[in-house]
Amino acid sequence: MTRSPANTPAETRPRDGPKPEFSLIVPTLDEEAQLEETLGRAKAALGPEVEVIIVDGGSRDRTVHIGARYGRVLLADRGRGPQLRAGARAATGEILVFLHADTWLPDGSAAALRAAVREGAGAGCFRFALQPPAPDLRYRLLERGVNWRTRRFLTATGDQAIFASRAAYDACGGFPALPLFEDVAFVRAVRRVARFEPLAQAVRTSSRRWEAGFLRTILRHWALRAAYAAGVDPRRLGRHHMRRDQQEAATNPPATP
Repeated sequence: MTRSPANTPAETRPRDGPKPEFSLIVPTLDEEAQLEETLGRAKAALGPEVEVIIVDGGSRDRTVHIGARYGRVLLADRGRGPQLRAGARAATGEILVFLHADTWLPDGSAAALRAAVREGAGAGCFRFALQPPAPDLRYRLLERGVNWRTRRFLTATGDQAIFASRAAYDACGGFPALPLFEDVAFVRAVRRVARFEPLAQAVRTSSRRWEAGFLRTILRHWALRAAYAAGVDPRRLGRHHMRRDQQEAATNPPATP
C-alpha cells in the first residue's frame, strides 16, 4: 500500500514501462460499508489489469485497509476535487475512470469505454440509475431527470462515473481542486477540448443520499447548483454544505445496533 500526502513525489506518474489501459480513481471518506463491493465490481467490469487508485480524505474507519487490498492508496486534502486531482496525477492509464465509492460499474464497461474512445470521444459518462432499483415514482423521475439533463446539455455529475482519455484530461487542465461542483466544472472544461459522449450503459449509485429526506435533498442540491450558476464561489458553497452535513449528523446520529 502506498500512503502518501498529495503533494509528495510519490504521486508523479512513471514515464517508463507499459501503461495500463484503464486507471480507476476512487475518492473516499469513511466508506468501509460501500467500498469492497464497489471495487470488486469495478475490477470485474474493467478487467484484472486495471490500475486502481484510492484517494482518501482522512477516513477514520477501515476504508484505507479495504482499499489497499485492491490497489494503491494515496492521502489527499479532503474534498472530491483535490482527491480526484491527486488520483489523476498519479494515474498511468490511457483511459481515466472517476468512480464514487457508492457507485457500481456495469458489466461490459471496458468494451463500452473502448468503443467510445475508438469512435472519437475524449470524455463522457454513464447513464444514471439507483441502487437498489428505484422503489417508487419519485426515484424513477429522478433517474429520468438526470439522464434527460445529461443528453440535453451534455453535462454530468460524479454519480455517473465520468471518464476521460489521458490526452483530453491533460488538455483541459483536469479536475479543479474544488470542494463542490468539481464534476460540473471538469465537464465544462473537457467539452472545450474533446467530444463528450454519454454512454447507454448505466451505473448504479446508492440511494442513501435521498433516503434521509428525498424532497429536502433535491431542493438543497438545486439551491446549491443555482448559487454556483450565479457565480457564488464553490469554496464558500462547500463550507456551507459541510456545516449542514455536520448539523444533520449531530441531529440524527446513526442508530446503535
